[in-house]
Amino acid sequence: MDQSATQAVTETNDRPSAAEAPASLRADHRAPDRLLLQRGIFTGPSAKVSDELYAVVKGRAHRERLALRLEKGATAHTNTYFGRFAASYWQRWTTVTEVRATMVLDVAAKARVRVVASDIAGHRRIIETAEITAAGPVTLTAPLDQYVDGGALWLEFEAIGGDLGITELTWTSVAPDRVRPVAIAICTFNRAADCAETVAALASDATVLAAIDAVYVVDQGTDLVENRPVFQQTLPVFGDKLRYIRQPNLGGAGGFTRGLYEVSAVNEHADVILMDDDILCEPETVLRLNAFANMTVEPTLVGAQMLFLLNPDYLNVGAEEVHLHELKHGQKVPKALRNTSMLKRNQERRVDAGYNAWWTCLIPAEVVAKIGLPIPIFFQWDDVEYGVRARENGFVTVTLPNAAVWHADFYWKDYDDWARYFSTRNSLIVGSLHADLDAKAISRQLFRSLAEHLVAMQYGLVHTTLQGIEDFLQGPKVLRDGGIEALAAARAGRADYPETAKHAAATPPVRSGDIQLRRAGGEPSRVTAVLIKRAIGQWTGRTQHGLIGITREDAHWWHVALFDHVVVTDASQSGVRIRRRDKARARALLLRTLRVLRRLRRELPALQQQYRAAVPELTSRANWERLYGIESD
Repeated sequence: MDQSATQAVTETNDRPSAAEAPASLRADHRAPDRLLLQRGIFTGPSAKVSDELYAVVKGRAHRERLALRLEKGATAHTNTYFGRFAASYWQRWTTVTEVRATMVLDVAAKARVRVVASDIAGHRRIIETAEITAAGPVTLTAPLDQYVDGGALWLEFEAIGGDLGITELTWTSVAPDRVRPVAIAICTFNRAADCAETVAALASDATVLAAIDAVYVVDQGTDLVENRPVFQQTLPVFGDKLRYIRQPNLGGAGGFTRGLYEVSAVNEHADVILMDDDILCEPETVLRLNAFANMTVEPTLVGAQMLFLLNPDYLNVGAEEVHLHELKHGQKVPKALRNTSMLKRNQERRVDAGYNAWWTCLIPAEVVAKIGLPIPIFFQWDDVEYGVRARENGFVTVTLPNAAVWHADFYWKDYDDWARYFSTRNSLIVGSLHADLDAKAISRQLFRSLAEHLVAMQYGLVHTTLQGIEDFLQGPKVLRDGGIEALAAARAGRADYPETAKHAAATPPVRSGDIQLRRAGGEPSRVTAVLIKRAIGQWTGRTQHGLIGITREDAHWWHVALFDHVVVTDASQSGVRIRRRDKARARALLLRTLRVLRRLRRELPALQQQYRAAVPELTSRANWERLYGIESD
């Protein structure tokens, strides 16, 4: 690539001025006569992905990304995850009242095309049918008038008299007067290869590339994305649209906020799509989120769904909400699908999200203008807090079906790691900001959780959780550095607890011949009574002796606590952890737990007021400029 291209994409830690930003980002765009809402895609971005997430074919056929050719007698339909048009969501949240499905057909003799709909129960009905005997463009129309609570649209094809070729399939609507500029912000930390591939995926689709006005890659690591050949090869494709920014590691909150900060400085009308670095990117999702956001009745956060990276057919959850009084996020909205194969089911019912995680989520310009930037809580709960704060200010979130990326499966991540510090601390911060927490109830809940970890001999996990509570008790000053010191402390503290270390399953620091596998029985019906019994057993040493092997699926506290020395498979399935009963350590952690929770119960009401009072300063541009080391104008 040439020297000018390198200069165009590389930024220092100083904020680029509006003049340095991509030209297309600085103004709204005149819309075409019809707005492209989604395209017909027939195969995925990776061989790991099943084609039947896009179209189901019976008979002989040939697929390409944007083309499908059916041989005589073959049929196909797009009543699939990526093939459907989410009619219910478009009717409920946008100004669109009618859509057109337009395509170019290469017909050898005779073909049939239908627009088909479903309702909330999944019942099929035909909207329009066309009998085709000549090659050329075909348009079918469907009103959006009977889908408020659920239902979708799709196409069905039959190659009756000969081969049938399908290309240039689009779903369109009457366009708004103006189309907003939109930028993508990708936050990355030492996942250079993954990030480079994600950027390359965006560049691989000319239609998507034309629809976005800028891409900001915020690199907070030491393994730099800019050093990857894939990234360097991709740069010329973007022209002046790509900005590469390096900064200290301020977590996801700091990386994503940098994108919001930069774009809002250039154009107060530009939307931002936040996107994780380690996803398998479906470029079409960007187009669909952007189109939806341009047609909503009111400014709306529009989120993509998450499919599992290791199990690509499976949907994480149709829509999520947060239970602030219980400090629980990632909760399934009632009637939403969860951990479901999208080859077998579709989400017919419209389910309304409380927030959307930032694996891919569009933030409208109006939201940033009204509520400010995210809170510098480094990692975990930052996306939850921003979505809740947006809703409190009148901005809803829509998690759009049939728009998704693939992200690492959550259940392959072990609960016992340093991230538990941020999850604990930040859940208390977010709960304090947006709910009137019951100090007694929260203390009881935390004690119950910590007691289960103690009897399961997860002493490092108890320590990490207590660290999070103790730092919350410091008040808003704990957020002064954006989380850099907290990250170091959370990682360092775990080194004192040997059961937090992961070992190769083939060479654990115990004799494999001594390990005896013990499977768990059913979950106890009187859980509290069993917890007390297990605690007494651990305290008095009335446990089963010997070295016991426990699989991940059996690693429940009530099973592990029966023993005093266990080898437990890590959730990642990449190794094992060794837990051993240590009464002295358990006693010290129990006393610390009681002290910390007594203090939490006493101080929580005052801390809630302190955190709420600090929000304007924490979310201000000036505060983030200080964290980024940027001199304000």
